[in-house]
Amino acid sequence: MQKTLQSICIVGGGTAGWMAACLLGSTLKGSRIEISLIESPDIDTIGVGESTVPSIIDFIRACHIDLKEFVKATSASFKLGIRFDDWLARKGNYFHPFGRIGQDINGFDFYQAWLKTQQQGQPTPWVEHAPSAVMAENERFVLRPQQAKNWVEHSFAHALHLDALQVARYLRKLALKRGVKRYEASVSKVILDPNGHVNSLEFSEGGTLAAGFFIDCTGFSSLLSQGALEVSYEDWSAYLPCDRAVTVQTENQGAPLPYTIASAKESGWMWHIPLQHRSGNGYVFSSAHCSDDTARRTLLDSVKGKLLNEPRFIPFSTGKRRKIWHNNCLALGLAAGFIEPLESTAIHLVYKTLIYFIQHFPDRDIDEHNIQAFNEKIDADYREIRDFIILHYCISDRADSNFWHDCQDIPVPDSLREKINAFKYRGQIMHRADQLFTRDSWCSIFEGMQIRPNKYHPLLDSFSAEGLAKMMTDSANNTRNIVMQMPKHGDFIQQNCAS
Repeated sequence: MQKTLQSICIVGGGTAGWMAACLLGSTLKGSRIEISLIESPDIDTIGVGESTVPSIIDFIRACHIDLKEFVKATSASFKLGIRFDDWLARKGNYFHPFGRIGQDINGFDFYQAWLKTQQQGQPTPWVEHAPSAVMAENERFVLRPQQAKNWVEHSFAHALHLDALQVARYLRKLALKRGVKRYEASVSKVILDPNGHVNSLEFSEGGTLAAGFFIDCTGFSSLLSQGALEVSYEDWSAYLPCDRAVTVQTENQGAPLPYTIASAKESGWMWHIPLQHRSGNGYVFSSAHCSDDTARRTLLDSVKGKLLNEPRFIPFSTGKRRKIWHNNCLALGLAAGFIEPLESTAIHLVYKTLIYFIQHFPDRDIDEHNIQAFNEKIDADYREIRDFIILHYCISDRADSNFWHDCQDIPVPDSLREKINAFKYRGQIMHRADQLFTRDSWCSIFEGMQIRPNKYHPLLDSFSAEGLAKMMTDSANNTRNIVMQMPKHGDFIQQNCAS
């Protein structure tokens, strides 16, 4: 008879801990597996993960949460993509939209058809075929209807700008209502069994707690995975040189924009994330190229609106645990790894790790083959995201500071080098269905950084050049006409989910 797991202990609250509690609480309902969460009263949530990608909507649905209620309760706003400012040698910006860009033509990628028309002088910009980009440009927004009436409604996608503290409180309340047990205590010792598995936890306040499985959400300290189980860390700082961030919150200046802004600066880049009740701002920088005083001054000189708190510095080391699941312990969130927030992937990786864990859910006989299969999956996800982030730096022409000059010499992983070479040759991106960043995402970054392939697919020469050009013009015009009928982003929030 199969030995069913009886208990799971989540160590640490914050966004990662309470996401795990909510999702597992929903998924394991009726299984009689007891879920508990240990939350220290002495540790603050690091509120920097306030921008997300569209998988946050999948998480909300999986937890059976009403989206409008969630947005209202957490002062969230909607996000259609990221605007990148000053990442080229000359000033300018480009947009990375969520969702689809253009419709494939007779089995050929839309990008290939668009590329052919560009080489023949048809001037329709790439992002004019992206519903999310056109919505963002005009600050328009609606939720996707259950029955889409046209391609635009079917193809745009959105994420959320979040207040991490409010999200943690909301998820905590929901998880407790669904039967998760919360203990407010500080872990003083992790006790292992003779096989090297976590057996129980001792608390500074007295007492112990045993469980069959543990999820480490203790942040950068990684109390269980690193501290007790001694799982080593794979350092990726050679690829991504930024290692510190300074953050500050400000009052909003007008209605919140439906996108994140990532502005390149002398020694890194700065984010601006508008929520309903305030804006989050931060400067991600390299300490080898910039002092804390300079970083603080750069941030404060750039933000708009009244400061709501004192600037806060956060050191980090880019990389991941070599084994995110080891023995009977799963590392989650910052305990598992950290990739700088340029593409807002931190919360996505929490959700994806939990999804893979559910797919490979263990019984009491922890099987190493099952663990290895899980680790291979999540390792591939981390590396895909790492490569996509590196892309923003390594193809930039900026050389106006020591930081950007050094970025031109950073090592490029073979996996990324192959993608760059394949794209430059004929605009083709190898892609798996389960990867976060689609071909459209890769093409958006390349196009934004003004890198075009040498050729398009040769079989597209069988298409009429005039017919393709007309198709492009009609597509862009149709997208814009539909978008302009949508309400303003700020109006939509006020009418449907104002906090």
